[in-house]
Formats: sequence, structure tokens, C-alpha cells
Amino acid sequence: MKLYSNEISSASSRVRIALAIKGIAPEILSVSILGPDAENRQRDYLALNPQGLVPALLTENGTLITQSLSIVEYLDERFPQPPLLPADLEARAFTRTVALAIAAEIHALVPPRVAAQLGSLGLDANAIGDWNRHWIREGLGAVESLLNGRRSGRSGRSCQYVAGDTPTVGDLFLFPQAINAERAGLPLALWPNLAEVVNNLRAVPAFAENAPAPRR
Repeated sequence: MKLYSNEISSASSRVRIALAIKGIAPEILSVSILGPDAENRQRDYLALNPQGLVPALLTENGTLITQSLSIVEYLDERFPQPPLLPADLEARAFTRTVALAIAAEIHALVPPRVAAQLGSLGLDANAIGDWNRHWIREGLGAVESLLNGRRSGRSGRSCQYVAGDTPTVGDLFLFPQAINAERAGLPLALWPNLAEVVNNLRAVPAFAENAPAPRR
């Protein structure tokens, strides 16, 4: 397998964490995603992945899989141990809910291509930073409410991670987004339940070693 990835990409981080949990080491090909000459916008990469996004996974039989959630679920189905989705159906739905709340409601509004478009409309770096912080704060606030509601529904018993006492898909999405929130100047103390989960994940090597790198 080949993974097209970028070290600062939170979406790539999700897949690298999943691979580490599964003990899989594909060939990793770095694709630049910042600046006018970014490789993800060049003809060669667009011929491979017309969306021009990372991550992208090329399987051994030449099938390309894009979108981090699709890649993670493919890996989980192909390499079922240890599982990344809970056996309990409600817990499985909940961890997917958290993953999609981040992928669809936060990340979709703050990637480099959105920042580039905002810049082309005349927003300066400070205004773009405010945009990003607004949507991260609003999105993670909703995730905090989800985590709090699940805890209340479990008679106050705290889960170590998003959906139980082992990391699942929701954790793969939450952790990189939380790291980026801190780098944007939003302390995780704003969201106590979320902060507790993230602090637990920091102690898991697969997460700590595959967090998104800071932008240079």
C-alpha cells in the first residue's frame, strides 16, 4: 500500500493513527499542500486524485481510496484487529457521529484551500485566523455537548475515550482537531469532557507519534 499524506494535515493524521494502531506500515509519500506550487494542485497528483486532497490510499491492487473516514473504515474492515468501531451499535453510531461532526462541520471550513479562497476575497491573516477559531470553537463546543450527554446517559460513568475504554474512530478524528485548536489559541480547558479524552489519548503512542505537525 501507498499513503499519500502531509505531515501538517489533520486528515492525514487520522489515517496515520489508524495505521499505527493496526501495526501497518505502508509506503508514505509526502505531498505538499501549501502555497501556489503545492503538489496537491499539480497535474500529476490531480490525475491520481481529482479532488486534490490528502490523504489518499493506494491499495496493492491499484485501487485508490480517498477521504479519511473511508480509508479508516477500509483499514478496519480489511484488518479487523484491533477494531476501530465498537461492537455495541449505539456506541458505534456515537463514535461515527463525533467523527463526522469534526470532518463535515469543522474541518470542511478551515483547510488551506478555504483560507486561500478567503485571502483571495480580501481577508487578511488575522481575519482568516478569526474565521478558523470561530468554526473550531463552535464545532468543538457541539462535540463537548455530545460527550457530556453520553456521560450523563451512562449514569455519570466517564469513558476513557470517545465511545468507551478503547480508542475508536471518533478519537482518530477528535485528537488531530484538538491539537490544531490548541495551536489556533483555543485552550482545551474550554471543553472539560473533550480535554479529558484528549489528555488520555496523548498517552497512547499511536496518537502522540502521529499528531499533525505544526506549520512552519
